[in-house]
Amino acid sequence: MTLKLIGAGFGRTGTWSTFAALNRLGLPCYHMQEVIMNKANKGHLDFWRKVANSPPGSQHDWNRVFANYTATVDNPGCCVWKELLAAYPDAKVLLTLHPRGAEAWYESTIDTIYFTENVWQFQVLEWLTPFGWKFGDMSRKLIWGRTLDGVMNDRAKAVARYNSYIEEVKAAVPPHRLLVYKVTEGWGPLCDFLGVAQPNEPFPNLNDRETIKKIIRDIIKGSYIMLGLAVAAVAVAVAALWWWLA
Repeated sequence: MTLKLIGAGFGRTGTWSTFAALNRLGLPCYHMQEVIMNKANKGHLDFWRKVANSPPGSQHDWNRVFANYTATVDNPGCCVWKELLAAYPDAKVLLTLHPRGAEAWYESTIDTIYFTENVWQFQVLEWLTPFGWKFGDMSRKLIWGRTLDGVMNDRAKAVARYNSYIEEVKAAVPPHRLLVYKVTEGWGPLCDFLGVAQPNEPFPNLNDRETIKKIIRDIIKGSYIMLGLAVAAVAVAVAALWWWLA
């Protein structure tokens, strides 16, 4: 397979519903969930860490992660949309926008996927698990650092970055190859852009905020377990040392 559609829109711009829609239209789609939840994609997180730790604009063997996909939306693919467009020059670009604008996008992001930076329990996972430090490193450098310019802790700057990013994509992609899209527009614009028939069913409306929050809760539970094990291990070590010195 080869990428036919490159999603440039930030996470939290309806990308989960778009992901479901593209799969329904017969375009196997890549999304952050394919990195962290698809067991068949073991090694993808290592790949994206390598991307995150390479200079912007670097080319990689993209087929390592996109071999079974014809579309990508959401992080981490949106962070390298320029590189992907150079690697797949015949692909079209989809720029998803939050239906309620930049301010709503910011609130949604801070409330969900920014947990890698603002939830202390994730920091525990970073200290104690390979997944934690790999995912934290990739997210911090590629998503929050490179793509969002490290401004997420400043609401006004983050909103400005969101708006300037839209203009960057519009300026870089020829109009006939670009669809600026909100999921509230439904099947019509997306299917017309892709040249496919509209399904006779409602457009996917996934409650991805609740899904993500459930994932975060599971991660937090895992962090408590890991912290408990670490404390227990330290206690055992201290007890053994005390016994040895007694």
